[in-house]
Amino acid sequence: MNFLDTILTPFTYVVSWILWAFHELFTRIGMNPDSGVTWTLSIMFLVLLIRSALIPVFVKQIKAQRAMQALQPDLRKLQAKYKGKTDQMSRQAMVQEQQALFKKHKTNPLSSCLPLLVQMPFFFALFRVLNTASRASSEGRSVGALNADHIRSFDQSTIFGAPLSETFLGTINSGAVNPAVIVVAIIMILAMTASQFITQRQLMTKNMTKEALEGPFMQQQKMMLYILPLVFGIGGINFPIGVLIYWTASNLWTLGQQFWVIRNNPTPGSEAERELNARRAAKGLPPVGQKKTEEAEPVVEPKGQRVQPQRKNRRKKK
Repeated sequence: MNFLDTILTPFTYVVSWILWAFHELFTRIGMNPDSGVTWTLSIMFLVLLIRSALIPVFVKQIKAQRAMQALQPDLRKLQAKYKGKTDQMSRQAMVQEQQALFKKHKTNPLSSCLPLLVQMPFFFALFRVLNTASRASSEGRSVGALNADHIRSFDQSTIFGAPLSETFLGTINSGAVNPAVIVVAIIMILAMTASQFITQRQLMTKNMTKEALEGPFMQQQKMMLYILPLVFGIGGINFPIGVLIYWTASNLWTLGQQFWVIRNNPTPGSEAERELNARRAAKGLPPVGQKKTEEAEPVVEPKGQRVQPQRKNRRKKK
């Protein structure tokens, strides 16, 4: 067993056990245990469980992203301070001051990738389970918490005629090409990459301040906008259909979760906050963060005479 196997083995057992638990649940309520629909629902509910558990991580990501946007003016001042200085000492000093800024605001440039990094071990574990299903089925052995019967059932299950354990590249290289695998894989790859692209673009266009859009880390955001969907799109041709279902469902969860946060709790100073304040104004509500106050009725004073303030409970003299 190599180092990677040692790391992924616990995650493999967790993922396979959750798959087994949901598969048993759907079987007990009357669904066909060998149906691709049953296994597909098990994979999707695996996504719901994992992403629900990652909500605290997502909250930390939002806070870290807003902290990164808040320190953009300081970063621009730092860049201006060391502009034109290319010696080693100046570069080191600039890096140290940047790190001090990150520490002060309790954030870092990789904060936006936190949920993705936390989710990756589960993704690789699921990839191992589903990718080895065909070989394990032919050898009659188990994978993680899934016994040989479960593995055989999964290997033989299909959705729209495409086996969940098959890959786009695998069917292309095989002697007998399955058109259903090609069609389903292409649709899932396009859905996976499109949802990832829309999620990142939604963040950049709606939930970033003007300072952040002009800041030094905007280039990093642009790279993520195009590179991540491209990487997963190219890698998707070697993903089993079951893994494509998992990743597409996970991306759709991220898209919906981010849409809700941007709409209801946007970054201060962002386009989303301006849109939220416009919706609140249409309902007669004050801008975000301000309390509604009662307007005082203007007091009209007669010309040439000063009106003395009187208490309402003052009795008239007889």
